[in-house]
Amino acid sequence: MAENSSNFIFSEIDRDIENGIYSADELATRFPPEPNGYLHIGHAKAICINFSVKEKYGAKTNIRYDDTNPEKEDTVYTEAIKRDVEWLGFKWDGLFYASDYFPQMYEYALELIDKGLAYVDDQTADEIKASRGTLKEPGKESPYRNRSIEESRKLFIEMKEGKYAPGERVLRLKIDMASPNMNMRDPVIYRIVDATHPHTGDMWRIYPMYDYAHPIEDAIEKITHSLCSLEFEDHRPLYNWVLDNLDDFKAKHPRQIEFARLNISGAITSKRYIKQLVAAGIVDDWDDPRLVTLCGLRRRGVTPMAIRNFMANVGVSKADSTIDMGQFEYFVREDLLATSTRVMAVVEPLKLTIENYPEDSKEYLDVPYRMDDDNSETRKVPFSKHLYIDRSDFEEVPPKKYYRLFPGNEVRLMGAYFVKCTGFKKDENGTITEVICTYDPETKSGSGFSARKVKGTIHWVDAQENVPVELHMLYPLLKEGGNSSNFMENINPDSLVVKNGFAEISISGTQPGDRFQFVRNGYFCADTKYSTPDHLVFNRTADMKSGWRPE
Repeated sequence: MAENSSNFIFSEIDRDIENGIYSADELATRFPPEPNGYLHIGHAKAICINFSVKEKYGAKTNIRYDDTNPEKEDTVYTEAIKRDVEWLGFKWDGLFYASDYFPQMYEYALELIDKGLAYVDDQTADEIKASRGTLKEPGKESPYRNRSIEESRKLFIEMKEGKYAPGERVLRLKIDMASPNMNMRDPVIYRIVDATHPHTGDMWRIYPMYDYAHPIEDAIEKITHSLCSLEFEDHRPLYNWVLDNLDDFKAKHPRQIEFARLNISGAITSKRYIKQLVAAGIVDDWDDPRLVTLCGLRRRGVTPMAIRNFMANVGVSKADSTIDMGQFEYFVREDLLATSTRVMAVVEPLKLTIENYPEDSKEYLDVPYRMDDDNSETRKVPFSKHLYIDRSDFEEVPPKKYYRLFPGNEVRLMGAYFVKCTGFKKDENGTITEVICTYDPETKSGSGFSARKVKGTIHWVDAQENVPVELHMLYPLLKEGGNSSNFMENINPDSLVVKNGFAEISISGTQPGDRFQFVRNGYFCADTKYSTPDHLVFNRTADMKSGWRPE
């Protein structure tokens, strides 16, 4: 959704301007989340689409909380939603609540009753559901459908006054019980709810349904284009019917346009499922970095620009599709490659001893942040007789095309010297505990040495001067190929693997949220919940490899 990109929504807006339906200075959109949970990567698409109209046309874009369901909503979520939209880099023009318009909605409901277009129904929810019919069979009219206007008005006012219990009565529109569109078969537009509303308190006992409230909210705010996901396409006739039958809006009202939702393979976005994971202690909260909630992605170290670039690449379409998670991770890596600090860290430490290096000697090497850039800035990295390397960088019996350390092989220690393996030690269990090497002092990095070449370069950390780090290696929450009907049986028990390693001393003073590329091990972010100056905890944002490339 970059400013210079184009999509079918922009084409529709351009056509509306050309046809004089809306002027350019009238354009307005809105992002209307329900404050009953935290936003996820799918919401980010809706946010980017709505705010892209603001960026392209100078339109107004509001946030409006769809707070018509007080039993499930909380101010914790309203604050989290604002925080997430701001984090993505967007600034809204107006901040509203659906409940701001409850008085107007109530008056409009009375208008529809007075026009004979709405009636109070005494049937239970189950009876109404049973009478709706099917896609092949028409619905059955309520025995209260022809209740007099006067009686429906009186009963509706009494519903507002709290004279009836939840479920005892509802207000329905009178449209067409034989309509092929199930949404037009006398939909319920008001029900009684006995709950304290987080925004309006105990002011209301009746609450509007989304399909009735949403078009009125859009019209009051003078939204020109109501952009929503494709599942609301069948609701568009009802959206238009409500506005066409209210005197204040029938002359000119918003236009609903639908786009395909964002579906990512392996991503868990269902609030119900996430609540199960939190309750079971599989994730520690909604901001767990294994989740694709925006707060979870933020804690993982994903940048707002990576999300926005991904959304721009996905584009806007009318056809549902599923995007591979690898495509999203590609844009995460692309942004982190340019914005994260590159340093060395070992994930699974294996001691390396340079037997011909003086025991009491230490030097501080000028190691470039980028080894492939002659103009790269450098930092001081301590080097001594005792180092740590990653356990995966040594093999007693190497496989074919293995160019790292093994007995008799020589490699370069990144930014330092050539070392040659002369032996190793094992413990009583046969586990290798130490690699023995010699070094060539003539091969110091940057010295211009070229007498011989080596095929392998490995990273390392000084064994005496380093920073201990707790590394959280994050993997998909869903098992690959899991197809159990029980959601919890599909959960990957190894989605979080904790490693205790060492990083070079230059990361001392790391603050929560700081991002690094740990050479060859991936991109990491200091955890914003558990990391402290005395105990650095890092989440792996992404590994170094990508299986997806843009076409």
